[in-house]
Amino acid sequence: MKAILGKKVGMTQVFDESGRVIPVTVIIAGGWVVQKKTKDTDGYEAIQVGFDPKRDKHVRKPQKGHFAKAGVRPTRMLMEFRGPSELEVGTEIRSDIFAPGTVVDVVGTSKGKGFQGVVKREGFSGGPATHGSKTGRIPGSMGASAWPSRVIKGKRLPGQMGNYRITARNLIVVGSDAEQSLLWIRGAVPGAPNSFLFIREAKAGQKKAMKAKAPEAKPASKKK
Repeated sequence: MKAILGKKVGMTQVFDESGRVIPVTVIIAGGWVVQKKTKDTDGYEAIQVGFDPKRDKHVRKPQKGHFAKAGVRPTRMLMEFRGPSELEVGTEIRSDIFAPGTVVDVVGTSKGKGFQGVVKREGFSGGPATHGSKTGRIPGSMGASAWPSRVIKGKRLPGQMGNYRITARNLIVVGSDAEQSLLWIRGAVPGAPNSFLFIREAKAGQKKAMKAKAPEAKPASKKK
């Protein structure tokens, strides 16, 4: 499975060959292989990838030794890519790993909005905005009185909003620039600007996307 780490820059728009406007998200993508794990030494196969270099004074001594052994600069983000890989320790992963037209899944953390009420969090309409009304933006009745005498599981209530791990599936890569470590992906991706992202080759949408580009002609139905 092809995968890469990145940082969200923001959104802009580009034009295709026919002149149509395509909204894209600009991502700084790249990384270096810091460690390679095998079944003999670790019990499973994986590579550890680092992204976004940081200053040495902000790195602890054990981490400095870990990165120095691989011969790469210390990074802010470390993540494992499970599965066998041909990449060796110290290899740079460039943003042109995905060709234009590749279908990918983008994993990120949504914007955290703190503790919110039911009107903003769940879309409740609230009480009537008229003279004498005391309901306002409260959720209202939460459950029955006699039976089952409890609040049913899954009831939409106030609580934490945002700051969730979200996967945007089946997005199309519009282009890449390996020299500037940039990647353009069609549409929006989760997260705020400067948040970290994990971009991988789509698991389920590759075949669906190929069929959507070239739909098969269906035979005409026979009339009885």
